This record gives sequence, structure tokens and C-alpha cells, in this order.
Amino acid sequence: MTISVMVPTYRRPADLKRCLAALRAQARPADEVLVVARPEDEATHRALETELAENNPFELRVIETGLGGQVAALNRGLDAARSDIVAITDDDAAPRADWLARIDEAFSRDPELGALGGRDWVFERGALLDGERSEVGIIRRTGKICGNHHLGVGAPRPVSLLKGANMIYRRSAVGGLRFDTRLRGKGAQPCNDLSFSLSVRRTGWKMVYDPRVAVDHFPAERFDDNGRDAQTLGALSDTAYNLHLVLREHLSPVARHVAWYWYAAIGTRAMPGLAHTLLALARTRNIACWTRYRAMRRGAHDARRDAQHEPAAYALAMRGRTDGAKAA
Repeated sequence: MTISVMVPTYRRPADLKRCLAALRAQARPADEVLVVARPEDEATHRALETELAENNPFELRVIETGLGGQVAALNRGLDAARSDIVAITDDDAAPRADWLARIDEAFSRDPELGALGGRDWVFERGALLDGERSEVGIIRRTGKICGNHHLGVGAPRPVSLLKGANMIYRRSAVGGLRFDTRLRGKGAQPCNDLSFSLSVRRTGWKMVYDPRVAVDHFPAERFDDNGRDAQTLGALSDTAYNLHLVLREHLSPVARHVAWYWYAAIGTRAMPGLAHTLLALARTRNIACWTRYRAMRRGAHDARRDAQHEPAAYALAMRGRTDGAKAA
């Protein structure tokens, strides 16, 4: 069984070097490592000149993408990968030394395993975000996404979704599936991992979360309007658009309506509905709370409009890709 590691990167040469150093230290070396970079990212290409000269225990390939955004980079990497397994991580992550060995063992042991994810130990401003959660990678009946991949503990178990910093796919499970190019955003394009993992899961393959398949994650600066600490109104609208587009594609008709009204009325701290917004207004007296809510609802309405305009064509394309993936 062969393993390709894919690392999309943009303007983070120091983070990328740490990631590649961690991949060189793997107990079970990768067969190839694909770094997907934009041609205009000169700092990254200078760093890669040094990395290519290193004594790498794997074939290091630099794949250029002429389009901006994470979705284009991920799709370019999937097209270029040549192995049985495609392990995807972020440039600001550092896989632990047994990462690939555990991946190899899991896929070799279970031929029905199509996708695998693990814990990303998040270090925010140098401090570990520690904690323990047993509920990981599910969508509740309300439509609320319960990730918790960075806090998961316990035994390996089935999940519905994986996190982009640490998600691994069997090539035959992916087949012709690709990341959704309709997702909005100038860089990170939120929910691309949610969309893709739900698409792969829909093919009928097993999807498992094992917290022992671990990477250390050092969230780095983003060079778009979807910043770590402050999002523009446009980025908030894009995030809501992507979430609602994905939910409308993958939930049942009843469940998608429940999710629509739950996010409008209640929501979450990161994506507040009316109740969260009114509480924030009462607490802070800051009209920006209401402006944020309106931006997110605008994105949600755009997603519902677009999903209604093209559901048949997209569903047909997805069905063809799914049948091809399962047949493979």
C-alpha cells in the first residue's frame, strides 16, 4: 500500500518547513509528498528549493495551481496524487512520528475503510487547547456541526465528517469526487472539508475518527478576509453560504428545513442566530452584532437560492461520481 501526503500552502514558508521536517521524521515514510503552491508565491518556492535538496526519504513533488483558494489547491493535489492513500494535512501542522504508520495499519487492516481522521492538537499562541470530548464529527438533528476533532478522546469510531488539517482518504473511495468549486471564499473557503467528507461518506465507505492518528497544529496567519481573529462581513456571509449549501446538498428534505430555521433562530457562538444576536446586543450594546447577523443570513439566503436553481444537475453529477467511486 502506497501513501501520498498532500500539503496545500500559501505564503507560510516557515510553517511549511516545520511540516516537511515532521514528514521526514516519520517511522513509516511517505511514498510521495505533494506540496501544492501558487506560482506567484515566491517565498514558498525559495523555501522549497532548499527542501528539494534535503535527503528526503520520500519523493517531494511541487505541484503548481494557477487558481487561488484552497479548493483549487486540493483538487490539483488529488489529480496529481499517485498512491493508494491520500493523506491531507495543513502547512501549519506537524504530523507526529507515528502518523503514517497508524494510517498504513488502519487501511491495511480494514478494506472497507474509505476515510480516516484523527486529532489535531491545537497550539494557539503557544498554548495547547487541551480538553476531552467524546462527541466528534457528527451533525446533530438541529443541523449543528459538532466537530471537536481537536479534543477527541477514546477508541476509534465512525463519524460523519473530518477536519481538513488531518484527513486521509482511500483513493478508490474518492474516485472522481472533487472538492466543491461552488464554495465561496478568497482563501480558506470554509466548509470544504465538511463538504468533501460528506460526499465520500455518501459513497458507502466507512469513515472513522481515531485520536491516535495525530498531528500538532499551529494555526497560522491567513492571507484573506477570513482571518483567524477577525472576519470581514463578506467572509461571514461566505461561511454561512458554504455551510447552508453543504447542508442542503447532504441532509434529507426535513432535516435541511430544521437546520435552516435552527440557524436562523438560535445558531452557534461562531454563527449566531437571532437568539444569540439579541443576547449579544443586550450585553454589549454594539450594533455590529446585528450587522454580522444580517451578513450571515444574506449568505444563507444566497445558498438556498443557488441550491434550488441547480439541484438536479449537481445531484446527477454527484450520483455519477459516487457510482464510479464505489465501482472502483
